[in-house]
Amino acid sequence: MHRIMIVSDTHRKEANLAQALHNEGQIDKLIHLGDFEGEEDVIEAMAGCETIMVPGNNDFSSNMPAEQEITIAGKKILLTHGHYYYVSLDLQTLREECKARDIDIVMFGHTHRPLIQEEKDITFINPGSISYPRQESRKCTYIMMEFEDFEKNCKIDFTIKEI
Repeated sequence: MHRIMIVSDTHRKEANLAQALHNEGQIDKLIHLGDFEGEEDVIEAMAGCETIMVPGNNDFSSNMPAEQEITIAGKKILLTHGHYYYVSLDLQTLREECKARDIDIVMFGHTHRPLIQEEKDITFINPGSISYPRQESRKCTYIMMEFEDFEKNCKIDFTIKEI
């Protein structure tokens, strides 16, 4: 079983990330979707595994690429913070971008609200904020992505977890 933790919007408050990493045990990869505010090295050291990060709207000094395209289990995945696609309003601009780039899964943050939304051609993943949640429950959240192998049509499970 391959296990990837997806987080966003730590905003220099890593205690909940440390707790989530402890709760999950061994993970294969950590994906951080922005607003780490200069704590890249701290987060990478905490994760103890491959870490992929994209900067958010509060990562002014970051020289990382604004977004990344990666492939996991045969799926083309776009990693973005989301603010350039107006995700706080709706997903339409992001949806159009994903269709134009033939993206299977898009992972984004910025809204501080968790989301797993599967549509016909695109799956939208937002782990919410592990530090400053804005959804009704006000629970700090992250998402675990789990799959058996790297084959193109393997089943991928996404689960929203609370701290």
